[in-house]
Amino acid sequence: MKSAELDRLARQYGICPTRPSPDDREVAISADTKRKILSALEVELSAPTDRETKGPRREQQPERADKTIPKSFLPDFLFKTRIWGISLQLYELRSARNWGIGDFEDLSDVADLAGTLGADFIGINPLHASFLADPDRCSPYEPSSRQYLNPLYIAVDRLPGFVSSVELERQLERLRRSNLVDYAGVARAKLGTLRDLWRAWLQAGAADEIYDPVDFDAFVARGGNSLRRHALFECLSLSIAERGAGAGWQAWPADFRRSDSAAVAEFERGHADEVCFHMWLQWLAHRQLLQVADRAREAGLRIGLYLDLAVGEAVDGSATWSEPDVYISKATIGSPPDPFAIEGQDWHLAGYLPSAIAAGDGSPYRRMVSAGMRYAGAIRIDHAPALRRLFLVPLGSRPDGGAYVRYPQHRLLQILAETSAEHRCLVIGEALGMIPPDLPDGLAAAQILSYRILSYEQDEKGFKPPDAYPVFGLTCISTHDHQTLAGWWRGADIQDRRDHGIVPPDLTAKHLQHRRRERRNLKAALRAAGIDVPARLSARASRETLRELTVSAYRFIARTPSLLVAVRLADLTDEKRPTNIPGTSNSYPNWKPKLSVSLEGLASTPLLHRITAAMREERPRIQAAEERSGGRRISNRGPPR
Repeated sequence: MKSAELDRLARQYGICPTRPSPDDREVAISADTKRKILSALEVELSAPTDRETKGPRREQQPERADKTIPKSFLPDFLFKTRIWGISLQLYELRSARNWGIGDFEDLSDVADLAGTLGADFIGINPLHASFLADPDRCSPYEPSSRQYLNPLYIAVDRLPGFVSSVELERQLERLRRSNLVDYAGVARAKLGTLRDLWRAWLQAGAADEIYDPVDFDAFVARGGNSLRRHALFECLSLSIAERGAGAGWQAWPADFRRSDSAAVAEFERGHADEVCFHMWLQWLAHRQLLQVADRAREAGLRIGLYLDLAVGEAVDGSATWSEPDVYISKATIGSPPDPFAIEGQDWHLAGYLPSAIAAGDGSPYRRMVSAGMRYAGAIRIDHAPALRRLFLVPLGSRPDGGAYVRYPQHRLLQILAETSAEHRCLVIGEALGMIPPDLPDGLAAAQILSYRILSYEQDEKGFKPPDAYPVFGLTCISTHDHQTLAGWWRGADIQDRRDHGIVPPDLTAKHLQHRRRERRNLKAALRAAGIDVPARLSARASRETLRELTVSAYRFIARTPSLLVAVRLADLTDEKRPTNIPGTSNSYPNWKPKLSVSLEGLASTPLLHRITAAMREERPRIQAAEERSGGRRISNRGPPR
C-alpha cells in the first residue's frame, strides 16, 4: 500500500499522526505503527478502500462540528453548597466480623459513621468482577468485567441460613489477623461457604423478602445472555484452573476460547447448576450493594456511594471472552513516553473498538456506566481522556511504538448525560498526566467534575491558592497511587521508587531536591491562605507535627470552591504503607495492605475527629427544605442487557 493511501486510512480511522516525547516534542508515528493500529481496529488493508464498501461497525463515523455539548446530571443542592466525603479502598477495611477483607456490611457501617460526621459521600475503589479462579489478580483497575460485581465483597455472615463452625472461625481469625488481604484464603472460605448456602437456599424455597427466589428469577431474566455468559466464564475459569491452566481464557484449550464454541455449549449443559450458582453470587452482591446505598441515604449522605470505573478490562477476562466483537484484540491501552516514564507505559488493558463503543441503544459504553450508576450518586471515570482518545500499543510492540486513536467523544458525552440523568448520578472525570489542552474546559462544559490532587496543583510560583481551583471539581490530597500527606512530606514515595528500582539514583536525588522546594512552597501556600502551620515543621518532623500538618492541608483544600472534597481514610488513620506503588508488580503487595485501625476503633481515632471537624467548619451543611425533597431513588433493576 502506498504511503499516501496508508496516511488517508489512518486519518479516516482516527489515528493521530504524531505522539508526544519526553522532551515535549511531537514525534511522527511510523508507517509500521499505522499498519498495526489499523489492523487492531479491524481494517483490512488489502480490501477495497472505498468508504461505501465498509460495514457500518468497522468504520468510525466523523462527528459533526456544530453540536451542543451534552450536560451530565448535577443535583440541585450542589448549586447552593459545597460538600465533602470520605474515600477508601473497600478491601482494606478491618472489622471484628468480616472475613479478612472489607465487605458490603463494613461499607454500610462506614456509611453510618460518615453520616454522624457530616459527610455526604463515600468514595470507593472499583467493585468490578475479578478472577475468582485466580484471586491474587486483585487490581481493581484490571477487572475481568466492568459490568458485574466482585463476589468477594459479599458479607456471607449476613445471608439467611448462615451458621458458623469452630473450623470456619479458626480460618476467619487467621484471615482477620493478617496485615495483608489473603485473597486466596478469602476466596476459599467464602466460595466454600456460599456453595453450602446455595444448596440450602435451593431446598428452602421461600426466603426472606430481601433474598426472595422470585426476585432472583427476575434478576436472571433481566440479565439475559450477558449475565449467563459471565457466570459461564466463571465456571470454566475455575474448572480449567483446577487442571493447572490459567484463569484467563487466553491460557485455555483452543476449543474453549470462544464463548460460542461447541465445546463451551457442551460444558454448559453439564454444569448448569454451577452456572446458576455464579448468577446467584451476582444477585447476592447486587442485593447487598443496594442495601448499602439505602443505608447511606438513611444515614443522611446526600450523594451516597461514589464508585470508580476502570478505564479498561483484562485482555483475558470475562468481558473480552463474552463479547469479543466489541473489544480491540491486537493492541492494549497504555500511554506514550513522558518525563516520568521515558519508555512509555503499557497497561495491558483491553479497550472497546471505537466503532463499537457507542453503537446502538444498548451500547457497550452505556451498559458499562449504567452498571455503576445504578448504585451510586457519583461515579469517577478513570482516565477521562478516553472519552476523546486512547493510546493504543500494538501487541508485541513497545509503548513508544503506539499511537493515539480518536473515540466518538460527543456520543460518549451524550450517553453519560442520558444515563446520569436517568440514575441521578453526577460524573467525575480523572484527567491527569498528558491530556489534550482543551479537554478540562470541554469536560467542565459537559458538567463533568474535574479531579484535583493537591500535589499536582502547582505552577512556577508554587502551590496554587484555594481560589484558583475550579468550582466543577472534586479536590483531594492523595489517591490510592500516592502516599498519605505525611508520607509525601517525608519523601516516602520517592524512596519507594528508588527502593523498587523504578527510578535511578541520580533521578532520585533530583526528586528529593525538588521535594524540599515543594515542602517550602506548601508551607507558604498554607500561610498565604491564613491557615496555621505547625511549628518545628522540618523534613524529619514528629508524627504529631505531621498530623497537625494533615489537618491544616485538609482545611486548605476545604476552602477551595470545588463542589466536592474527598478525605482519604488512610490519612485519618495515619497509614505508613501505600495502597499501590505504580510501576511495581511482584516487589510490593499492591492492593493488599489493610488499615492499621479497625472499624470498631475508627470512632475513637483523634485525627479522624480533628480533620472531620475542620471539614464541618469549612463546609457547613446547608439543609434547605428543597434540598431534602430532592433525594434520589436507587434503581432496583437487574444487570443491564
